[in-house]
Amino acid sequence: MEKAVRDVTTPGSLEVGSIEGRIAEELGVRERQVRAAVELLDSGSTVPFIARYRKEATEMLDDAQLRTVEERLRYLRELEERRTAILESVREQGKLTEELQARILGAETKARLEDIYLPYKPKRRTKAQIAREAGLEPLAEGLLGDPTVEPLAAAAAFVDADKGVADPQAALDGARAILTERFSEDADLIGELRERMWVRGRLAAKVRDGKEEAGAKFADYFDFAEPFTELPSHRILAMLRGEKEEVLDLVLEPEEPTDGPSSYEGMVAHRFGIADRGRPGDKWLLDTVRWAWRTRILVHLGIDLRLRLRTAAEDEAVRVFAANLRDLLLAAPAGTRATLGLDPGFRTGVKVAVVDATGKVVATDVIHPHVPANRWDEAIAKLARLAKEHAVELIAIGNGTASRETDKLAGELITKHPELKLTKVMVSEAGASVYSASAFASQELPDMDVSLRGAVSIARRLQDPLAELVKIDPKSIGVGQYQHDLSEVKLSRSLDAVVEDCVNGVGVDVNTASAPLLARVSGITSGLAENIVAHRDSNGPFKSRGELKKVARLGPKAYEQCAGFLRIRGGDDPLDASSVHPEAYPVVRRMVQNSGQEVAGLIGNTAVLRSLKPQDFVDETFGLPTVTDILKELEKPGRDPRPAFKTAAFKEGVEKISDLSAGMVLEGVVTNVAAFGAFVDVGVHQDGLVHVSAMSKTFVKDPRDVVKPGDIVKVKVLDVDIPRKRISLTLRLDDEAAPQGQDGSGERRQRGGRPPQQRQGGAGGRRGGGGGSRQAPPPANGAMADALRRAGLVDPKNGKR
Repeated sequence: MEKAVRDVTTPGSLEVGSIEGRIAEELGVRERQVRAAVELLDSGSTVPFIARYRKEATEMLDDAQLRTVEERLRYLRELEERRTAILESVREQGKLTEELQARILGAETKARLEDIYLPYKPKRRTKAQIAREAGLEPLAEGLLGDPTVEPLAAAAAFVDADKGVADPQAALDGARAILTERFSEDADLIGELRERMWVRGRLAAKVRDGKEEAGAKFADYFDFAEPFTELPSHRILAMLRGEKEEVLDLVLEPEEPTDGPSSYEGMVAHRFGIADRGRPGDKWLLDTVRWAWRTRILVHLGIDLRLRLRTAAEDEAVRVFAANLRDLLLAAPAGTRATLGLDPGFRTGVKVAVVDATGKVVATDVIHPHVPANRWDEAIAKLARLAKEHAVELIAIGNGTASRETDKLAGELITKHPELKLTKVMVSEAGASVYSASAFASQELPDMDVSLRGAVSIARRLQDPLAELVKIDPKSIGVGQYQHDLSEVKLSRSLDAVVEDCVNGVGVDVNTASAPLLARVSGITSGLAENIVAHRDSNGPFKSRGELKKVARLGPKAYEQCAGFLRIRGGDDPLDASSVHPEAYPVVRRMVQNSGQEVAGLIGNTAVLRSLKPQDFVDETFGLPTVTDILKELEKPGRDPRPAFKTAAFKEGVEKISDLSAGMVLEGVVTNVAAFGAFVDVGVHQDGLVHVSAMSKTFVKDPRDVVKPGDIVKVKVLDVDIPRKRISLTLRLDDEAAPQGQDGSGERRQRGGRPPQQRQGGAGGRRGGGGGSRQAPPPANGAMADALRRAGLVDPKNGKR
């Protein structure tokens, strides 16, 4: 054995450099770019600030690259902390050799690091440890090193009743425990076996006896198997939930079952030079390998791969959730137009709220046009009066219960009163009830009934989706799948980053923004946001960005981070309404002198601005990227990156699912996008599903490459299943609709691929020939469950499909 190293240097000063170099290699950028980004992040700068205002420092790393730097930096620093702790632990045991130190320092992942540490990890007293204490290690070494020895004969010499070794068989059992531990703690071997099992293995599910009826929503997985590498996120999470609800039994199968010995056992045997050559000890050693594989190694790998599956599924689900959230937050705002919000309902009535162009509530009411009251004409009269009195331009209708009936009411209002020039829009009400009962809603609308607050939120989210939706926990907005099965920390971190990027990408009017919106601005905490609002309420609107420095606890660092993202319209300095950072105002002043214009005259003056040469204004502080950005911003100051507002037109006469028929072409709004397709609201209460295979004539890997939440699309109805409330749609308008009574959505093939349910047995499909049946999307909960229920894919009462 190598001599133990008494004082091994820990990563220490090498840590930062190695981390930066590794991230740079992964991103394909220079190490100095990553080093600059890390220094800025460590100093408290946010990703939006660095991406927008520190381009020279990072040499143009964009926000996506910076988010990757941030995430990998966190992971690799955690890895270094664990590496240091492991080195210290092994050193304290007196077992740290130069070779072991090199292996620990060379581990590139947490899994590899833990594999190396496993033999040295303090553990409870094991059978192997007891056997060593009984003096059986020489027997184990002897049998492994010389298979020509007859095991029972060799074991007889180690019988010692005082040490607990009653007979030769007991001695052999102890020797087997020692070798089993050695085989299962070989880091290189475990790593190879893990990767082999990942590539060759599959996840199999079986329904538990007697659970068929209670777990009907998991019917797709009652007899199911699919390779690990082909399992999509939503199927993994569905099966894990089925197991958690005690409906399914899950088994991680290393490979296709065979009658002969496992190939994995062969790898273990080869690693330790074990083979059946007819020698006396060969059979005992091969039995020991089989025992080690089945009782220790396979169990260990099963735990590792289950975690790997869950992590991969979570990462993908979080990615989908974050992408959908980004699209929803950056949806087109209707703008500063007086809006009438309708929160539909039957028995409790339709809640009404009118907000003016600034979002201020100017009127509320409750109307009862639907059953059981049926006061239709009275409702129209009330709405007409409110619309005329407050110069309403838009009607925002929540898309929940009674939404289509309320949409019809709004349509009749528009028809009967064309002079009002109203436009009606269906709006997602996901999260409105959460907002209504929130502490902020109580503070913002203290004297308003909780039921009316939802109507206010619906109206405001049409005016400015971003400004209103930031008041709601992102997990309640309704664009995720299996969110309650995901890591709370991972999901929250990702969604918070999305909200931060969106808010800062658009910019915030500091004189009208709510505290929740201000709290998402770079450098501003919740407490600081409250202080800004309090200062505004006490002293009136801010007239310049410089006045922000008077806000309690808003110091130089916070000002540096937030100033460029806050807008002051109609203030003392026209530049305060732009995204030009105050620190760069001197550059603009030089542009003013050069052009002979005033600041106000320069802003928006395309001809003059394009005549200026960016390189003429570069100095030691501001490089060409920043100067170029300034000129672009001056050309279109405060421009909103969100798309122009437009609305979908639902087909007249199509109000309920029974009004639909195969072959009908409709306009609709994409409400949610999942891994298996997109949900589209065509105005009949149930969202239709466009399966991923019906989205394009070419293979679609990610549905979001085709559509995003909020998109207005034209779809063809492929099939309508009224009893199960299922609507199958296609974006390919030349597709043929299914014959009457058949469902055409689930079995459509993509060119270049097959639906998962058609893959048989080892290829990962249903075992037992289930490939011909339609595979509906798996069950979900939370936000995705709402979409699935509206699409008729689960029963609203019991969650069953």
